[in-house]
Amino acid sequence: MNRVAVTGQGLVCALGNTVAEGWARLIAGECRILPMKDPGSPPYKFRNGAEAWDFKPLDHFTEKDLVMLERFALLAVVAAREAVAQSGIRFEGDLSDRSAVITGSSVGGQFTEEEGYIRLYRENNPRVTPLTIPRTMANAGASRISLEFGIHGPAYTVATACSSSNHALGQAFWMVRNGQITAAIAGGSEAVFAEGLLRAWEAMRVVAPDVCRPFSADRKGLSLGEGAGMLVLENWNHARARGAAILGEVIGFGMSSDAHHITQPCVEGPAKAMDWAIRDADISPDQVDYINAHGTGTLANDVTETQAIRTVLGKRADSVLVSSTKSMHGHTLGAAGAIEAVACLLALKHGIVPPTVNFTARDPACDLNVIANEARTAQMQIALSNTFAFGGLNATLVLKGSED
Repeated sequence: MNRVAVTGQGLVCALGNTVAEGWARLIAGECRILPMKDPGSPPYKFRNGAEAWDFKPLDHFTEKDLVMLERFALLAVVAAREAVAQSGIRFEGDLSDRSAVITGSSVGGQFTEEEGYIRLYRENNPRVTPLTIPRTMANAGASRISLEFGIHGPAYTVATACSSSNHALGQAFWMVRNGQITAAIAGGSEAVFAEGLLRAWEAMRVVAPDVCRPFSADRKGLSLGEGAGMLVLENWNHARARGAAILGEVIGFGMSSDAHHITQPCVEGPAKAMDWAIRDADISPDQVDYINAHGTGTLANDVTETQAIRTVLGKRADSVLVSSTKSMHGHTLGAAGAIEAVACLLALKHGIVPPTVNFTARDPACDLNVIANEARTAQMQIALSNTFAFGGLNATLVLKGSED
């Protein structure tokens, strides 16, 4: 069993176009859930979202690239480039065959699909763009990343709704730990601000009319976001041998299915994912210092997650630090786990817990040690990162701070 080091991180989301920009806004408690660029016609019942406000595709790609790639794939590639650049890893020789690209995306390319339907059903035009399939396929980001870096090992995409990128990271972690591969680029991406998808979320009545307030008594729902997060995971000894800086460590992963309901959460499934992740990491619940919660800000999810955390941690739940960074970068669906893994690793490295912003009043049903509105310094070594998805699909990562 090999130790698995994190040697690179990449981030693009509402918080900024780099890890440094994102971290600065996270610890400042800056909410980037703002009025959407397109409010809809007729207007959506929610007015705010967490778009990748500063992302300009032509700063990173050619016009020809933009013909081939949808927005979610562009975000994935830019995050991967930053992670690989920080890592300094070069996928050459045998390492090319011994490396993987594993990404997560819930919905893939929505804009091209929507444009095709408009042509077909509104304009009665039977011709759609010939690149519709490669633009919409959920693995477009993974395929482009493997192409750019010359990675010939496994390359694939996981689609498990909001747990997609945690599942991708967990699979990559297990493959490195078990010796199947030496290194991986893993994470997830999502671009959700297409009208059809927004109307679908509107119909579910789970989106907050203003901003999400995870664990707060007056929470009214989630806020949608877009973005990408990518990590370079690497065999610890390989990373040490090439002199790489180790940013942190993945030490455990657990996943479960509720087998309960397609949308309604239950306590048992999330609790099993956390418990199995802790067991996989070979630690005790008392060693958990911080939880980056799934914390969507919906009435049902936050109560269910609270109960699941208490089920797993027992009395430790009274003191473990909890926050939901979705209150700043929104719920990025298939990218959520990866973006939040970056946040966890930075929190462990710097000894600073990002806050849960927009928090107004404590809910007795969410009686956790929620870090509200302002970041807090703390000595931390181990963190959990939770994602719980529609379909009852749960995934939890256990992350450890760097020893460097």
